[in-house]
Amino acid sequence: MIRFLAGVAVAILLSLTGAAGAAVPSTESVEAAIARVKPALVRIHVVAVSQRGGREVKFESFGSGVIIGAEGHVVTNHHVAGNARQIFCTLSSREEVEADLVATDTLTDIAVIKLRNPGKRAFPSARFGDSSQLRVGTPVLAMGSPLALSQSVTMGIVSNTEIVFPKFMSRFTLDGEDVGSIVRWIGHDAVIFGGNSGGPLVNLEGEIVGVNEVNLGLSGAIPGNLANEVAGHLIRSGKVSRSWVGLDVQPLLEGSDQEKGALVSGTIEGSPAGRAGILPGDRLLSFDGQPVTVRFREETPLFNRLVMGVPVGKEVEAVVLRQGKTLAFRMATEERENARMKAVELTHWGVTGRTLSRGAAREMKREPRGVLVTTVRQGGPVWQARPKISENDVIVEIGGKKVSGVEALAEETRALVAGRKDPVPVLVTFERRRERYVTVVRLEEEKESQDQGIEARKAWLPAATQPLTKETAAGLGVPGGAGFRVTQVYAGHNAEKAGLRVGDVIVALDGEKVRTTSSEDSDALSTLIRQYRIGAAVTLAVHRENGAIDLPVTLETTPTPPGEMKRFREGYLDFRVREIAFIDRAQEGWDEKRGGVLVETVGEGGWAALGELAVGDLIGSVDGKPVGDVAAFEKMMGTIREEKPKRILMQVLRGIYTVFVEIAPGWNGST
Repeated sequence: MIRFLAGVAVAILLSLTGAAGAAVPSTESVEAAIARVKPALVRIHVVAVSQRGGREVKFESFGSGVIIGAEGHVVTNHHVAGNARQIFCTLSSREEVEADLVATDTLTDIAVIKLRNPGKRAFPSARFGDSSQLRVGTPVLAMGSPLALSQSVTMGIVSNTEIVFPKFMSRFTLDGEDVGSIVRWIGHDAVIFGGNSGGPLVNLEGEIVGVNEVNLGLSGAIPGNLANEVAGHLIRSGKVSRSWVGLDVQPLLEGSDQEKGALVSGTIEGSPAGRAGILPGDRLLSFDGQPVTVRFREETPLFNRLVMGVPVGKEVEAVVLRQGKTLAFRMATEERENARMKAVELTHWGVTGRTLSRGAAREMKREPRGVLVTTVRQGGPVWQARPKISENDVIVEIGGKKVSGVEALAEETRALVAGRKDPVPVLVTFERRRERYVTVVRLEEEKESQDQGIEARKAWLPAATQPLTKETAAGLGVPGGAGFRVTQVYAGHNAEKAGLRVGDVIVALDGEKVRTTSSEDSDALSTLIRQYRIGAAVTLAVHRENGAIDLPVTLETTPTPPGEMKRFREGYLDFRVREIAFIDRAQEGWDEKRGGVLVETVGEGGWAALGELAVGDLIGSVDGKPVGDVAAFEKMMGTIREEKPKRILMQVLRGIYTVFVEIAPGWNGST
């Protein structure tokens, strides 16, 4: 992990091409504005999570933010830090400080994190200005860390103060939320790139007037007033409480001559507006005493903010015009839920899933109960069930007990598998659209220690060979056109002691000729040898450099193959190791003194993968302690899971190079 940045590069791009006749700001005013904000800029390095293939997948990303309080609160985007498991912030001083997620608001794409501050120091901070005072042509500065580089500044002008996505473009959604339903972006031409997300848009007074978020050729920032309001709620309450009445509106029809009101496009069945009697086609004139006018798409977010801003539970009046009559309807608002609940990994099931929110349940035309399966691990318990449970199915009962959501499912699962070593079969009821199925799922946990089945040991010639085709044998001058060419002789074993060499061609065993018809007959010689008992003395007829010799060799016992070596899976860090096999030592040239464990698998998106542990690495030590074998390694990892250190340092042999791998697991979440 990079602990310090190389420097703070301030690159000012004076791009005022859209401000006809506007005066170019003086260098002094620009420098003064930068000086007020630059000390509060942070580059944010995040280890975030998503779900794929029935697993929680971790990935690294970068963004920007700005400190808005001396105690260390930082405002940024939800899409930067909202799903973070670990957060590291690089300050303008190049110091790296770990941070924690305070709270996040998906609907506005705003998140607040807080720098860890054990010394109770006062951090430099920036202040918000009044974004409503921005005008087209106002010079602005976009500050942040584009492309995860050192902090930089670009300059431009405000080109539009109320940008919304046009009809022909897809909505900007995050975790199921339509950000454009409440946000009207500040458009500007200050250049931003990936990594600028969450960084401040600053006026020439050195005040935050926006939070940069999107780049569609034209850059877009969330208005500072909205960001400041949301950040305040997140810091004080941990969430933004909003009202909901189930009322959807759209701009008045272009062909109408109406100037006031908004066209009701629909109400949600069972919602406050639906129960009150408001109908599609009504023209909404006022809501909670406030006049309503939505003639253009740009005015829709203002109406949504009006509804959501009403205190939850308040009784409000909505006045509509229906067929020339003015009607008043009263309703009590309800608290608005997130469009989607957080998805989690359910390891015993081999799936990721989320509790159904009311909104998601309504869209699926079902009750808000059960666990929605979001991804399925191939080969896992759910995947193996018949019928198998698939993505978008909803688990509603297990073992005859109703499932209200993810927490209830996890709790019941723990009770079912407690103290059980073998898979636990459980009857599961799930729903697929309007159909209701039952199946049996064998709940199990992925085993960490694995002893493989052992095959009976057979006789073995301690050398590697390749079968010769007729053409190759002829090219080598081997009589009979068949044989096995020796490619490696294992040091210290009987074949080497007998004088067998690389390049020798074995043409017969105890007078019986070996037969090869293609390069695929690799097992023919070993099959012939296995017919002998271990320790038997055999004579190899060998063709060597246009001559023939006989070599007496005593057969040995086949070494344990890699597939039968003892294994251990470290589930939290998501990787698996095994003992060093004979063939590993032979191929790599390792002697018997070489200890350690070989990395066999590394789960995509796991903590080990983030630390860049790789398949084929030989782990020689952990936190400075040598690793002898799998049993010792398993014991070490058990201690680490108990102590939960911030970082785990592994010394590994990767080819001919020694590499230090640093894994920084986030211990405070589920896996």
